[in-house]
Amino acid sequence: MPNKWDQVVGTDEYKENLSRITKIARDNGCSLNPDKERLEKVVGLMTMNKNEFGKYFCPCKQSHPLKVETDVLCPCPSLTQEIEEDGHCYCRLFFQGKQKEIT
Repeated sequence: MPNKWDQVVGTDEYKENLSRITKIARDNGCSLNPDKERLEKVVGLMTMNKNEFGKYFCPCKQSHPLKVETDVLCPCPSLTQEIEEDGHCYCRLFFQGKQKEIT
């Protein structure tokens, strides 16, 4: 059974979001999760939020149904604090420093 985010993985919108996320990681001295499935899930769901609601809402912290007025945008305001405390953000999208690639 395919995942609901599979429909956006590889699209121009997904690639644009992945590029944005990669820049955020670089600008904050962190790296992206090397687990390809986790990365595709979080970036894919976030891309779906952008397509539907017009903004990159964090898929891991959003309410259900999503509340445009109050839900958190990615990167979360607490990104730096989460990485400092846990070594990664809540979504496990951004990690502290460089990560080894999973093969």
